[in-house]
Amino acid sequence: MKNATAIFPLETYSELVGAVYDGLLESIPWQKCMLRMRTEFAANYVTLILRSPRAGDHGLMINVGDTTTEGLISYNSHFYAMDPFVGLPSDKMVTINEIVDEERWVAMPFYQEFLYPVNVHRLMGADIVLEDGGECRLRVCRPRDVPDFSARDKALCSMLLPHFKRAITLHGKLDLVESERKLYAGAMDRLMVGTVMLDQHGRVLQTNRQADVILQAGDGIRIVSNMPHATHAADNRELQKLIKAALGRHGNQKTATVVDAISVVRNSGKRNLGVVVHSVAPSEWSEGKIRPAAIIYIRDPEHKAEAPHEIVRQLFNFTPAEANLAMQLANGLSLEDAAIELGIRRNTARAHLRAIFSKTDVTRQTELVRILLNSVATMGIRETHS
Repeated sequence: MKNATAIFPLETYSELVGAVYDGLLESIPWQKCMLRMRTEFAANYVTLILRSPRAGDHGLMINVGDTTTEGLISYNSHFYAMDPFVGLPSDKMVTINEIVDEERWVAMPFYQEFLYPVNVHRLMGADIVLEDGGECRLRVCRPRDVPDFSARDKALCSMLLPHFKRAITLHGKLDLVESERKLYAGAMDRLMVGTVMLDQHGRVLQTNRQADVILQAGDGIRIVSNMPHATHAADNRELQKLIKAALGRHGNQKTATVVDAISVVRNSGKRNLGVVVHSVAPSEWSEGKIRPAAIIYIRDPEHKAEAPHEIVRQLFNFTPAEANLAMQLANGLSLEDAAIELGIRRNTARAHLRAIFSKTDVTRQTELVRILLNSVATMGIRETHS
């Protein structure tokens, strides 16, 4: 392949390689790249199979062309097992006429029943083996009225294979990072903590769902010109001072762990918001101009953490009635108020409480509340407002 670039413009190759890596940032990865390949190779379909179909799994593929949902389902569930264009040599571009001769090819049920109705006649493709042992498949299809793939087509596609291999590996790693981010963001939401990420200029980079609820209410703290501001002047002066100090510590590993806090008054008269400001230490190789420099944690004490009844019951082996009472106590009610809320007699509530104490090995209501709120039950909470 050393002289392959002599038969097609370097600009074409460069454009396609760029599209391979740009595909990492697309909502449907590599779709634009495959559309470009469809034009370049006079194809009617270009497909990237990231995960092959198997029993109980329809697989994962990106397809450009006039495909239908029914066609994809029929391939995944039935025709994949009949496809002769599988198990290709690793990381090598081949055409269908290298696998089977023309006469046999057009007589195959796979061709007659699946490809012929959608005007696919010529195939070129490769099986890409990844570093982790996974395998992806690239397929380029042409209709009957288009000539077979040329040496130039095969050479150009072959030169793209190592880039697809690297890009797919990178996509897997980015997907893992994004999954971790969503898990941690979801954990903060379940703990009823709002997070506001700021860049080095104090502008908002990212917020979680809980922060959005608090900020949109504008009761105590809000976003003005893409920067957090407290609604009361005195609180805002203190908040801006803490943010400035946190941003000033950004990049200093020794002081990056310093945490500052403020209680923010609310116009509604509800209990103050708790706000913590923390510097974000940059990574060793952080080169971007826009990067996280500080984070603000916000807690609204009016938002109660109500753990799902079934989780509390399973964790502590409570009966349904005991779980109901324990959840009311964890939300700050006295035993008498909890009994009224649940519509049970005070003596019944006391009997339930004795059983709860026995199962949790505590002797005081404050200990019970502490155990409940510190348990993993809070990871399944639902938001309630008082």
